[in-house]
Amino acid sequence: MTDVGIIGGHGKVALLLEPLLIQAGHQVTGIIRRPDQAGDVAATGATPVVADIERRSTAEIAELIGGFDALVWSAGAGGGNPERTWAVDRDAAIRSIDAAGQAGVDRYLMVSYFGAGAEHGVPPEDSFYPYAEAKSLADAHLAGTELGWTILRPSGLTPQAPTGRIETGDGVQPGSVSRGNVAAVIAASLDLPSTIGRTIEFNDGAIPIRVALG
Repeated sequence: MTDVGIIGGHGKVALLLEPLLIQAGHQVTGIIRRPDQAGDVAATGATPVVADIERRSTAEIAELIGGFDALVWSAGAGGGNPERTWAVDRDAAIRSIDAAGQAGVDRYLMVSYFGAGAEHGVPPEDSFYPYAEAKSLADAHLAGTELGWTILRPSGLTPQAPTGRIETGDGVQPGSVSRGNVAAVIAASLDLPSTIGRTIEFNDGAIPIRVALG
């Protein structure tokens, strides 16, 4: 049994992930920003904890996550406000990574997006730039640590039913992927040591998730 913390525990992907992890026998804590989100998280079987990561220091986050075996970053500012995008998707994410190191949480899984990275190609004048740059910087920070990290970069998210099948690997181009498949990829990645130290871009596809992840 693994004790897994999910930052952004009320997000659409997280609410699909939590029951998958519970069913697999893990203990799950969903870290949420607002008390009114607690009921939805509890309904999945996870334990809700109200803590605004955007406003917590590295030391405070380390205290919050101490005792977890793994941490999943599935939070986001939601776009539309550049200042908050920088504050959440870059600054808070980086603090949570550093906090994991301080707290001895060895496994860290970052949910990013397909195309993130130093060569994301989004021009500064584009409204998407703060998100693209923030996620890319957080990903790079994580990859530079000694944590057991995995960076997942799903394509555009859809509400379609999960198929349990994806495509990934060299040459895969951005497409779309169901949130349910993203949740299943996160759950499988936490269970597969072969995903440690890897950045994985993926879409919906034809290959069973565990096979695709190797």
